[in-house]
Amino acid sequence: METAFLITAFATLFVVIDRPGLVPLFIALTRGMSAEQRRAMAQRACLIATALLTMFGLAGEAILGFIGISMSAFRIAGGILLFLTALDMLFERRTTRREGQTPDADHDPSVFPLATPLIAGPGAIASIILLIGQGGGDWPATFAVLGLTWGMILVTFLFLLASPPLERMLGRTGTIVITRLLGMLLAALSVQFVIDGIRQTGLI
Repeated sequence: METAFLITAFATLFVVIDRPGLVPLFIALTRGMSAEQRRAMAQRACLIATALLTMFGLAGEAILGFIGISMSAFRIAGGILLFLTALDMLFERRTTRREGQTPDADHDPSVFPLATPLIAGPGAIASIILLIGQGGGDWPATFAVLGLTWGMILVTFLFLLASPPLERMLGRTGTIVITRLLGMLLAALSVQFVIDGIRQTGLI
């Protein structure tokens, strides 16, 4: 397994699973809850997201094959999707949407919107399938990507638990700066996905 592949996988998952961007929404959705309730919400959301991403990581390519979608086509589509996500991060549209949402006392936010689409969203699902396909589909590469994914979700869980002090430390400006920097990195990675997909088709 190449070191470059592991670095690419780490960078992609680090950017796509946007931990700093989740903090403001988690605080808004769990406003008024006790520390124990917040911990339960964060734990449930991360477990569900882990199950979803693991399922797509192990069976995503088989599902695509059953539908009749080639990996190169999915790589191109995934790259475009990630690029749109990067645009949202760069131009603050995702932050605006998140901060505009309000908590509902009768709604459990751990499944929606926390587990999906905010943690295990389309970008993360596409990234898992693309990275495992890029690794050749062998088990060492597959478990390396899944291990990185599980590690990222564990870090996400810790971010959610530490969201109140993180919010005070970063402030709105700090959160926006980090989100924009990650957006630039994600844009570059998404373009690389599209280039790799076009190469797989034999067009270039």
